[in-house]
Amino acid sequence: MRTLNLIFMGSPTFTLPSLTLLHLSSHRLEALVTPPDKPGGRGRKIRLVPAAEWARKHMVEVAQPSRMKDRSFLAWLEEKNPDLIVTVAFGRILPPEILYLSPLGCINLHASYLPAYRGAAPIHRAVIDGADYSGVTVIELTPELDAGDIILQEKEEISAYDTAGMLHDRLAERGASLLIKAVNALADGTATRTPQDPKQATYAPPLSPDEERLDWNLGALDLYNRIRGLNPWPGAYTTFQGRRIKVWRAARPEEKQTAGNEQPPGTVLAAGEDSLTVATGKGGVLKLLELQPAGKRQMDAGSFCCGYRIQPGSRLDGEKLF
Repeated sequence: MRTLNLIFMGSPTFTLPSLTLLHLSSHRLEALVTPPDKPGGRGRKIRLVPAAEWARKHMVEVAQPSRMKDRSFLAWLEEKNPDLIVTVAFGRILPPEILYLSPLGCINLHASYLPAYRGAAPIHRAVIDGADYSGVTVIELTPELDAGDIILQEKEEISAYDTAGMLHDRLAERGASLLIKAVNALADGTATRTPQDPKQATYAPPLSPDEERLDWNLGALDLYNRIRGLNPWPGAYTTFQGRRIKVWRAARPEEKQTAGNEQPPGTVLAAGEDSLTVATGKGGVLKLLELQPAGKRQMDAGSFCCGYRIQPGSRLDGEKLF
């Protein structure tokens, strides 16, 4: 197997296992391309891109172009003369000047079992949808979003208790191993390519702020899946007495609840030591286990009920009914 010169493009923590394995492999990790560091948080301090922080620690050259078509950046990339360009959670569209620059082209590690969940938020969407499985797929990059030929892929089961964060971490590790296999197969000429079936394609668009707010008119299972699908980022929320309350954890409801609740959705039915029971759509109920008022720490439902004196008959996203 010949040694390849690699350019890696990525930015979030999902990329770190892939970066680490490629760095330890027999291939040469020539440089990392990642977005510029940006200010963030209350103090607007510069936040280092996770991949860039990793690269500096491991003495890997870093390029952080503001535009992928910047002439000086493209000239720099050509000088690196990569055999293969690898992207993982890069979040930018590559122009033709980059897609067709290297002899082996560009490959991408995507966090779903393609062609399902093409797009920016495959992990969140799979958990929110209550999907039974996700996966990791290495594809050839093409101008069309996540539509390139499949080189390798593996399924990953999603349990009923997985959060997006749990699935993220497993897929990051599993994807890194799969990526190394794909790079090695390309290096020795044994890689195969399987076209995706566009009729089977589904999409995972970016999350919108509106999707973070819990709609109590939904069924209990849908709400439960949304809560775990938004954990740990960006977090689902509701409101109580005009204050935003993050909801981090809920008890898994039965998939088919028998309608027995007659209160409007969002009504607090019980406020106990271990849970806060809320009416949902279709007569269902959902027990909230862990909450976080704005500006406060995360707390169990009992502490929240005690501290905020929440009583049965109160409304989340509304006023007290009785």
